[in-house]
Amino acid sequence: TDSNFLLGNARGRYDYRIVYCSDGFCELTGFVRTEVMQKTCTCTFLHGAETSDGVMEQVHKALESQQEYQGEICFYRKNGNQFWCLLDIVPIKNEKGEVVLFLLSFKDVSESYGKSHHYIHEDVAFDFAEDPRENRKSSFIRAQDRWRSVLHHLSSLFTKKGKRKLTDSMFQKPSVPEYKVASVKKSRFILLHYSIFKAMWDWLILLATFYVAVTVPFNVCFVSHSEGGDRLSLVTRSTTWSDIAVEMLFIADIILNFRTTYVSQSGQVVYDTRSICLHYFTTWFFVDLIAALPFDLLYAFNISVTSLVHLLKTVRLLRLLRLLQKLDRYSQYSAVVLTLLMSVFALLAHWMACIWYIIGRKEIESSDPVTWDIGWLQDLGKRLETPYINRTIGGPSIPSAYIASLYFTLSSLTSVGFGNVCANTDAEKIFSICIMLIGALMHAVVFGNVTAIIQRMYSRRSLYHTRMKDLKDFIRVHRLPQQLKQRMLEYFQATWSVNNGINTNELLHDFPDELRADIAMHLNKDILQLPVFERASRGCLRSLSLHIKTSFCAPGEYLIRHGDALHADYFVCSGSLEVLKDGMVQAILGKGDLIGADLPEHDQVIKTNADVKALTYCDLQYISVKALREVLRLYPEYGSRFSSDIHHNLTYNLREGSEPHAVKRFTWTPRQS
Repeated sequence: TDSNFLLGNARGRYDYRIVYCSDGFCELTGFVRTEVMQKTCTCTFLHGAETSDGVMEQVHKALESQQEYQGEICFYRKNGNQFWCLLDIVPIKNEKGEVVLFLLSFKDVSESYGKSHHYIHEDVAFDFAEDPRENRKSSFIRAQDRWRSVLHHLSSLFTKKGKRKLTDSMFQKPSVPEYKVASVKKSRFILLHYSIFKAMWDWLILLATFYVAVTVPFNVCFVSHSEGGDRLSLVTRSTTWSDIAVEMLFIADIILNFRTTYVSQSGQVVYDTRSICLHYFTTWFFVDLIAALPFDLLYAFNISVTSLVHLLKTVRLLRLLRLLQKLDRYSQYSAVVLTLLMSVFALLAHWMACIWYIIGRKEIESSDPVTWDIGWLQDLGKRLETPYINRTIGGPSIPSAYIASLYFTLSSLTSVGFGNVCANTDAEKIFSICIMLIGALMHAVVFGNVTAIIQRMYSRRSLYHTRMKDLKDFIRVHRLPQQLKQRMLEYFQATWSVNNGINTNELLHDFPDELRADIAMHLNKDILQLPVFERASRGCLRSLSLHIKTSFCAPGEYLIRHGDALHADYFVCSGSLEVLKDGMVQAILGKGDLIGADLPEHDQVIKTNADVKALTYCDLQYISVKALREVLRLYPEYGSRFSSDIHHNLTYNLREGSEPHAVKRFTWTPRQS
């Protein structure tokens, strides 16, 4: 946005009209875009008394011969102030080798005028691809290599890459750059977040997270309280290497997250390594780092492990927070939702079983002989003929104790239990009551509302599939051609992704007019803040806001065709479009531009003088000509003002006959003194 440049149409042999104007040029000269667009790119509106006739003649010759030009010219701002400008003219070729555009860049050199100096070009986020027939790497080519893809810049993807000095070697005859869209540049070491590999990796991390959620509580409760070195070694050896493998997966996941793209709040995919690292540092890095601490390497190096280490391993359960982040992408599949619900229920039962075993162990280790003898773990040992002796020897095996604990918690969560494993001590009874309450809550929240949850999650998707099926049936019944079918499906999918199937007019239909007007004023505040509406009263703006509607245009689609009746004036909210006439680019429109026509005095049909075609996905707001005339009739004092102002506020006037008068050729005549 700090770059000062214009794009001129090089294919109009009678005059070279400006088709795009940067914000930096407007700030430099004081003119607004609507005053600059469609004027000749010789910038006669900047001429003044000190503007050199000889230099301007050279500019005309450079344009006619489609050659590069560089020179210092005296221009005048809108307020009449004089400034010296370094003007660069570069022709731009299309893929057919035809010069279609001129790039005119302006550098204010008033302070250094008359001195020998090396000037610095502001990078304008353009990069022009070289002619493949020439391989010379002159400094001029290297300077132009920064300017690639005019259309990237015109779709509001401005980036500032820095500054470079141009030496005298730039005056060597270079290869003329091409006019084409450049592909997105990214390092081959950057992983796309929507790639197949990343999807498979996420599923692998999901399974590893469930593994951690199961094994960590089990090791903390059962392994750390097991007695006897042989049994401890047996249990730890069976899970140590798998635990180490999971730790390595978590560490690898941290490394991959530093190289994985993400979607910014503006909806753009971020490929920049520095931005990716900052985003990860400020979101999930520390949670992932704590969960990936390699505690299990202590087993591999035969270091004695205490129960404290097992307790520290519970921080790995923080990985479950990452699972909540990914639930949205899985919630659209009913089978996945049911599987996750059952998994959560089973995981809760597993955690309760671990706590139930800890309670039994505490009862065995207590000094009260009554509590020690009637605890559920001792009772299980008696029935299995492996009772505890002196609180340390004997007892059921760990697998038997875990299965009995899980059986008890599942039977308590899903029903009232069967009594073969029962609570005898006070602590066990209190915990049993808690399990029953949790079970009732699980029934009410999860199992009792599974149908409602699925319907609520899938109501919008069900509507999408219903409309998509209706659209496909319509295409099949009427036997539409494949190209037309593809355009319809792409448009439907793109618009659904933007508004999620919400019809704003239908949604606000039942609201009172006062409230609807306030909502419409908020939704359409961008278009209502245009200069043409500055003098409108609040009542007039409220009436206009109720008639403003939204539209959407996919790349390659025509918004308006030449010769059609113009039914509305359009305001570009996002994206970019081009205005074409006889195959030539007349204007390139972006965010904030207004296209339409000034209203004739009589209610006659307005014929369009050009095609308007979308270059990217475009969000538009429009107000119909009929509705506009109705509102202006209600406010006649503003209507006359609007009719006189609209012509100066249109970025491009589409009314037939409104074209600027063309000059047959650039015939140079010196200006009268």
